Amino acid sequence: MKKTVLVLLLLLIQSFAFAQILDKKIDSLLANVFTDTNGPGGVFMITKSGKPIYQKAFGKANIELNVDMQTANVFQLGSITKQFTAIAILMLEEEGRLSVNDPISTFITDYPNGNHITIHQLLNHTSGVKDFTKMKALNQMAQQNLSPKELVDFFKNESVDFQPGEKFEYNNSGYAILGYIIELVAKETYENFIQKNIFEKAAMKHSRYANDVAVIPNRAYGYQKKSEQYVNKTRISFNVPYASGSLMSTLDDMLKWQNALNQNLLLKSSSIKKAFTKSKLNNGEVVNYGYGWHLLNINEIPTREHGGSIFGFKTMGVYFPNQDIYILGLSNCDCNSPTQVTRDIAKLVIQTIRNEKL
Repeated sequence: MKKTVLVLLLLLIQSFAFAQILDKKIDSLLANVFTDTNGPGGVFMITKSGKPIYQKAFGKANIELNVDMQTANVFQLGSITKQFTAIAILMLEEEGRLSVNDPISTFITDYPNGNHITIHQLLNHTSGVKDFTKMKALNQMAQQNLSPKELVDFFKNESVDFQPGEKFEYNNSGYAILGYIIELVAKETYENFIQKNIFEKAAMKHSRYANDVAVIPNRAYGYQKKSEQYVNKTRISFNVPYASGSLMSTLDDMLKWQNALNQNLLLKSSSIKKAFTKSKLNNGEVVNYGYGWHLLNINEIPTREHGGSIFGFKTMGVYFPNQDIYILGLSNCDCNSPTQVTRDIAKLVIQTIRNEKL
């Protein structure tokens, strides 16, 4: 009994020491990024073994009302949305309602070359379909409340960038198609499917499909910087980023998301493994992307990463699966990208672990 108490006490001391060592270093690092304390800011979190060891907010959640940022603020996630879309597809596969090897023509019968493009290729960005966010006509429809079918119809007849499986090229259109397939198979909206099958199951009470009209408690308002002045973010219809970038969440909810994945709350381990498995191109070259995550490494340690960018917001998450360490940065100005600083924090965390042998 005494040994058990001693071990627990040592673990608590180690965790406390780990947090203390990191706090000052990370505060200093972030202070160099968020230099304008009266401007837009961000929130950052580090978790170890499923629990937060660092959570801090910087800058303002609302400049006009002079409201300080809080760690509980709700942010638009941008392309981190793709993680949720990918897991939703795997949920439907686990239920036997589709297969990632299915061609998209199984669901969208009139899609050009749809017999040769698979769900798998949409998930890992090897489909070759035209990315609608790079089309000149995008500005003409960015504020239109398109249906998923209308969004897919907007780009589906564009010439492909390459043949399916020929190369990896990050692509938002693929995830728009995936969202549409989810709706066709589940017979409900993408928004409702994600809300019911992911947010509610994972107890993510502050996460939702984005909306500029709804009253959202603790919303962080989005900003852009033009001619050295902050301006409110450009308005778009969230039916355009849709399943590739239209979800909102908080630090705490994103930790619940990560824990739900680790605990197989949403999927069996055999199913979720697909999201974290690298695939190969037609020529055998390895693709460093799974389903909704970049599969990379920092200091030779494997990571699962993804960032996001949408008008007024930039986001970045890095997870070390072998160490169960999660680092997440959310910013409410697309002038402050958390991508590099989040990876820098990740390097610092790993180095601290090695030095302190925690």
